[in-house]
Amino acid sequence: MVYALAALISFAIVFACVPPLRKLALNLGFVDRPNTRKIHNKPVPLMGGAAIFAGCVLVMFLFLGFTPLTGTIAAGGLVLVTVGLVDDAAKSKGKDFPVWPRVILYMGAASIPSLFQIKIAGIANPINGLFISFPDWFSWLMTMLWVFALINMINFIDGVDGLAAGVSMLSALTLLTAALIKGQPETAILAIIVAGVSFGFLVHNFYPARIFMGDAGATFLGYTLAVIAVHGTFKKATFITVLVPLLALGLPILDTTYVMLRRLISGKGLHRADKLHTHHTLMKWGLNQVQTVSFMYLIAALFALMSIILLLAVG
Repeated sequence: MVYALAALISFAIVFACVPPLRKLALNLGFVDRPNTRKIHNKPVPLMGGAAIFAGCVLVMFLFLGFTPLTGTIAAGGLVLVTVGLVDDAAKSKGKDFPVWPRVILYMGAASIPSLFQIKIAGIANPINGLFISFPDWFSWLMTMLWVFALINMINFIDGVDGLAAGVSMLSALTLLTAALIKGQPETAILAIIVAGVSFGFLVHNFYPARIFMGDAGATFLGYTLAVIAVHGTFKKATFITVLVPLLALGLPILDTTYVMLRRLISGKGLHRADKLHTHHTLMKWGLNQVQTVSFMYLIAALFALMSIILLLAVG
């Protein structure tokens, strides 16, 4: 019952907040303008990330209070949403926020979970069950790299109406299932909240999108999903169950790996925006936006199913 209530409230907050934020963004000119790389042909409001952040944090504190987990999400999320809104504001004026300051701030946010002792502390030996602890510096580095990667991966797939929100919802539901199987109620509550805010936004963001989440929303969702994975499925993971969060977030991981390899092969900068992502390729093959998103939802769902089957198989 508590999970359904958390999902309902988080959905309702975001669903209700989007229309006034959309109107405000249009009045301020806070919009994503069309260009040769974009697939939309008219300006679309960019303030969706503020609704996602507000809905998640409010419901999170309502149900969980202040804990290391909620403190991590609030602190890191605030950094990312602030940077994202500044970046989105620059884009609305036809400018780009400098890459390296953004990378440094993302790395700073990715270091916050370790400050709250939410980190990849080690791995359990599947043969004898003994836990192998990582050195503090290695634990911090692995956690930071994982969180930093997911911050960017969800942002990278946010190129088609409804894709990032829908994939985030599916990933959150997968992490929810894993948390319930492993008896981790705090992680489960946060996961269902993320699913709720993602769905609340998706209603407004599915094709034709009436608002975008922007970098603010995409980076926050990536950060939150990464922290949930560390707090839940990475906790006391074995050499086999470490695959569970990788599969739960398999679509953005696979897409980013594919794009980065293509950029390296072609000699392009890794941070340069282009049309090499899977959703761009599918649309070049003739799929429309709804067909493209639906196909990628299916792939994400298959990854999710594999992760749950693996978790159940190894206990």
